[in-house]
Amino acid sequence: MEELARVLQRAAEGDEAAYRALYRGYRRGVVRLCAAFAALDSDEVEDVVQETFVRAFRRVGQLKEAKAFEPWLYAIARNRALTALERKGTASKAKAELGNDEAPVTQLIPAALELEAAVEVVREVIAALPDGPEKHTAHLFYVEGELNAREIAEREGVGKSAITMRLERFRSRVKRVLLRRLLETQWST
Repeated sequence: MEELARVLQRAAEGDEAAYRALYRGYRRGVVRLCAAFAALDSDEVEDVVQETFVRAFRRVGQLKEAKAFEPWLYAIARNRALTALERKGTASKAKAELGNDEAPVTQLIPAALELEAAVEVVREVIAALPDGPEKHTAHLFYVEGELNAREIAEREGVGKSAITMRLERFRSRVKRVLLRRLLETQWST
């Protein structure tokens, strides 16, 4: 436990070797946990694993005891897997509704307008980014939309975790813009 405490302390200070050690030591367990969610395919499981470690490494300094690390990490993985399942279910439901000829067109219009507004926000945030890897990654993933994170990583010659981190930062920017607009709308009414 003392060795784990030292590794966690180094990770909290940003030591990449400590990150790698934690990743190697706990990856297998996180993969097993995520793979237990049978509705997730292997790429989705890998995405959840990457998101889990990204989130854990960002907050590792908040842990008070080393013995809490493993259950905490698994809780993050479980929550990320549940979120992935929810997103997958929402996407399937939307596809089913769009494919349903009986759905009134008037029900589909608001959803289409919301989607169009969200796409516009994504394009605006991408345009506002300085030229660089984050902008390029966001453009490939969200605008071109033909590659997943693993394929972008292979194309760019970087690790998938780097792509996942860039996409996570980008999503945070989009959420802030959407929240700001929502608050502005609420205050103006």
